[in-house]
Amino acid sequence: MDSWLKGKTAIVIGERDGVQGPSIAKCLEAAGANVVYAVTECFV
Repeated sequence: MDSWLKGKTAIVIGERDGVQGPSIAKCLEAAGANVVYAVTECFV
């Protein structure tokens, strides 16, 4: 089964107290997406 993310481009914004950007990016890359930017921010 092909992933619907395969070949898609993604920009990832993670949250410091939640799921961090690099973790989300790794999951998306494993599903076939192309992550062009990943960052973790603090939203206070």
